[in-house]
Amino acid sequence: MEVSMLGAAWHALTLLAEPTRLGFLALGALLGVILGILPGIGGVAGIAILIPFTFSMDPYTAFAFLLGLGSTTATGDPIPAVLFGMPGGAGSAATVLDGHPMAKRGEAGRALSACYMASLMGGVFGAALMAVSIPLLRPLVLGVGSPELLALSIFGISMVAVLSGNTPLRGLAVAGLGLMLSMIGTDPQTGTQRWTLDSLYLWEGLHLIPIVLGLFALPELCDLAIARTSITGGRAPDVKGGMWRGARDCFEHWWLVLRCSWIGAFFGAIPGIGASIIDWLAYGHALRTEKGAQESFGSGDVRGVIASESANNAKEGGALVPTVAFGVPGSAGMAVLLGAFMVHGLIPGPEMLNKNLSVTYSMVWSIALANLVGAGLCYAFSAQFARVATLRYTLILPTVLGIVYIGAFEVGRDWGDLFLLLGFGVLGWVMKQLKWPRPPLILGVVLGDIFERYMFISVERYGLDWLTRPLVAVLLVLALLGVVRPFWRDVKAQGGIAGMLGNFGAPRLALPQLFPAALIVLFACMLLESRPWASAAKAVPQIVGWASLVFAAASLANAVFRRSAAAAGMAERAQAEVGARIHMDLSSDTGHLPLRTVLLRAAIFFGWFLAFMASMAVIGLIPTVPLFVVGYMRLENREPWKLVLGQAAGLTLFIYVVFHRLLTVPWPETLLGTWFPALKVIPSL
Repeated sequence: MEVSMLGAAWHALTLLAEPTRLGFLALGALLGVILGILPGIGGVAGIAILIPFTFSMDPYTAFAFLLGLGSTTATGDPIPAVLFGMPGGAGSAATVLDGHPMAKRGEAGRALSACYMASLMGGVFGAALMAVSIPLLRPLVLGVGSPELLALSIFGISMVAVLSGNTPLRGLAVAGLGLMLSMIGTDPQTGTQRWTLDSLYLWEGLHLIPIVLGLFALPELCDLAIARTSITGGRAPDVKGGMWRGARDCFEHWWLVLRCSWIGAFFGAIPGIGASIIDWLAYGHALRTEKGAQESFGSGDVRGVIASESANNAKEGGALVPTVAFGVPGSAGMAVLLGAFMVHGLIPGPEMLNKNLSVTYSMVWSIALANLVGAGLCYAFSAQFARVATLRYTLILPTVLGIVYIGAFEVGRDWGDLFLLLGFGVLGWVMKQLKWPRPPLILGVVLGDIFERYMFISVERYGLDWLTRPLVAVLLVLALLGVVRPFWRDVKAQGGIAGMLGNFGAPRLALPQLFPAALIVLFACMLLESRPWASAAKAVPQIVGWASLVFAAASLANAVFRRSAAAAGMAERAQAEVGARIHMDLSSDTGHLPLRTVLLRAAIFFGWFLAFMASMAVIGLIPTVPLFVVGYMRLENREPWKLVLGQAAGLTLFIYVVFHRLLTVPWPETLLGTWFPALKVIPSL
């Protein structure tokens, strides 16, 4: 068997080395990097678009083309995450925490290089792991049932305490909010409509991409508009030196790369554990295990970037294991890839490990080579990417905002996605200003559906016996330790329980305390509305809701009664509440400005968002884009007309070609198109 496997691997490599196949693989890698840079699009849409073009190809060429794209999307994802604090996809959200602060202090080149090299090393590791593990992992993957997946989701939720720094009460409260938000929609067990507010859009639940872009992209862009400067604040990035240093960082921390790559590949092989969870698991692992990470992560530590990105790319090799071996897709991209299996007459399962073993190994080589090509392309253009961080805000914001609007809309292709983007954008900005950690909220949204689904399956099928399975017991113990450890560390830092209780005094009221108070009101309203639901529909919401209410109330009491220094501004007052403790999120750069100025400029920023939506409702999205670019650049900073018109025309043409012609996005009906049907020949009208 060993000889046949080596022979099949060598045969697959020789076939893939044919110039035409390598050309298609490189083209797929290029398209993957481009799609990764575009926020909210991702590789799933790209693979779906390319499948029809593979009908006339042989399987080796077809999968080289498709996997070239799917494997390198994650390589392009960190570019907007580092430069703008805006994840290119849900799988690069953790990269924002350290990558964007590095860009702000002029280390964009180093951060990007670390991302590329970590992605390359992780992707190659994931491919290698797949190559040797498909026959070995069959019993393990088949042995993972709903109890193990439930325990994995609980373990993932326990990461909330780690991702909250040393403010676990805040983290648990917002994680509870995320879990509650994930349950919005139709309950799969009873059909009960949960918190849908009589809106058809909410029946299917909240889409993840608008939430991620709202929480992480809009607040950073808003702060950039408030500060009215470049991302680096005028500091020139050390591009050439930064490139060498970022690559060297990955080799210096090779053991971290290896560990996080293994995490990405392992969890990628488990169906249902997506990219939006894996990068946080790897980041939390690095935060717990790396020396000095508790003090430096979240403020621009290159190890945080390396951990997230190495796991993010390694997951592709892992996700291919159950897809090839069992026909069970390990990710959304692999679910689409199964369509290509059928197109080319391939049947996932034993045949792929025997009769079509060379095709299987061609997929392994495709993933490995695509990561090499993708990293090479990113390195070739990194100097240009890094210099974007030095541009004036009026040159960056119109283009980035235009792409963000479309990235959020393209997911569900519904107006509700834009309202969701706006709502979470405001929420994310407020949380950033008040130093409430945003990563636990995302983790709660992602894991909530998984947690509830597998809990009902496990209890229905196994009763309480699911708790006695060995892997479940190990994961639950690790989850308990993960939650208790930050609380215990906080108590010890204050001199034990007696010292902590002695630190409370007379109540002190302040503006930031309105946020936990609002959370308490929201949780109470959601609990009241859930009371008449069927028992199966309200069981988990009631448990999570009451726990979240307790955490929010404890956080409010902590802010009101704990002694801390007085502070004048909103951001400073929030910092005083947090004290010297670790804040595991990006910090605002607008603290030097008066509160009145900050609020006024933030209102102007979100006013532009509302103006865009209003114009889109009247004349359509594509005609709105040039008007928005011209209006923003001229009114905000009086940019030269030549520059304004060129940027408006370029962005409009790009959106028309990519989204209207290639992705064929069905734009919503407009008022102008309704009034004058003859104008519907114009795109998006």
